[in-house]
Amino acid sequence: MKQSLQLRLGQHLTMTPQLQQAIRLLQLSTIELQTEIQQALESNPMLEIDENEGESGNTESQAEANSESQIETESNMDPDVDLRKEEMPQDLPVDSSWDDTYDLQTSYNTSTSNTNGDDFSGMEYENRSGTEEGLHEHLMWQMRLTPFSDTDMAIATAIIDAIDDDGYLTQSVEEIWEDLKNELEIESDEVEAVLHRVQNFDPPGVGARGLQENLLIQLKQLDASLPWYDQARELVENYFSLLANREFNQLMRKLKVSEDGLRDIIKLIHTLNPRPGSLINSNKTEYIIPDVYVRKEKGAWVVSLNPESTPRLSINSLYAGYIQRANKSADNTYLQGQLQEARWLIKSLQSRNETLMKVATCIVDRQKAFLEHGEEAMKALVLHDVAESVGMHESTISRITNKKYMHTPRGIFELKYFFSSHVSTASGGECSSTAIRALIKKMVANEDARKPLSDSKIAKVLSEQGINVARRTVAKYRDAMAIPPSNERKRIA
Repeated sequence: MKQSLQLRLGQHLTMTPQLQQAIRLLQLSTIELQTEIQQALESNPMLEIDENEGESGNTESQAEANSESQIETESNMDPDVDLRKEEMPQDLPVDSSWDDTYDLQTSYNTSTSNTNGDDFSGMEYENRSGTEEGLHEHLMWQMRLTPFSDTDMAIATAIIDAIDDDGYLTQSVEEIWEDLKNELEIESDEVEAVLHRVQNFDPPGVGARGLQENLLIQLKQLDASLPWYDQARELVENYFSLLANREFNQLMRKLKVSEDGLRDIIKLIHTLNPRPGSLINSNKTEYIIPDVYVRKEKGAWVVSLNPESTPRLSINSLYAGYIQRANKSADNTYLQGQLQEARWLIKSLQSRNETLMKVATCIVDRQKAFLEHGEEAMKALVLHDVAESVGMHESTISRITNKKYMHTPRGIFELKYFFSSHVSTASGGECSSTAIRALIKKMVANEDARKPLSDSKIAKVLSEQGINVARRTVAKYRDAMAIPPSNERKRIA
């Protein structure tokens, strides 16, 4: 092969930094966007939060036009002059001095600034963020209050370490003994004895090796004089498998009780907690900030952006006034670069808000039936439909609907919630999967508890309503809604 030089002319698409920034901002959630804006405010002196939301953003042009006058004003300022222009009272009290008055005003200003600032001195104690106690810490705290020997405390620590977040013991007594026998000269019976003491800790049922043992521990801690207490304990201890399989007729024969009596026994068992560890929850509550609001005004649905989700940014007029057009110094070049980045960010945020409004408005127009009547009236909608309506690419619609939430009179929903696949109907139309889920949920809620509807029966009922759906599709939708199968839904009415 002979090497040679050739010239070629061609065209290709490249993503500019501005476009990359705009695309990245599209897919950020509200919390992530607020973090991004806060970082930009801290790193870019040209940016500031626009407090005058009702006024038009002409601060940038005014700052550049008045740059010379601002610089002259700054140079003529006396650094010793107090810009706050605090005025002292002309007539001081007889029993006070100038120092007392000055200290009083200083302390007042300090307390005011602490209340509005980042200092915690003016905040209520309960508003301060702190670490929440988890199940492991709660059990360790009880262990330290229990009169254990050093050996028993080491065994109890190993047992507590083997308890999961639901409160169940994840290792057997033999496995714990195998781990400790090389360090401690103990027998497995000692581990069993310490386990029984741990099972008396709070919450009731903690340290159990299964659901049956968990229920028995909780029953032992109840008042034995409760109605049907002895029968409930006998049922859990001897006939738990029959209860799990919903064999109610056999249970009535074994316990020698009537149907009403068995119903009361099961009601007592239902008061127990199958996951005792959930009572000690260390997870913090996460609140959702909606990006758009939807409300009905004068018979029409109106969409509006949440002003608290994205603060309005503007150009800092003071720093923008320092820029000199003909100056090529390093400081001036730095300020020009920061000004350009600030413009790009403000423009990207405006583009993000415009795109979010277009997509949210299109979704509301397509899903008015859902807003009026609920999930059963949800229409089938895919990304391609919205992309054609707003004149954008499907990838853009996917980014703008990711982790964005809409506040409606029916609740707060993620924008992706309104997109669902469809199933053909007998009349040639379409029915969304969300509507089918709502119908399945409604049928299960209204079914006969003695004879629950099977997946085949639900599919047959939907087919009679003109919705062609297979049994396996019904099973998939039912599992997605965490609805157990028919044999596990069977109960005494």
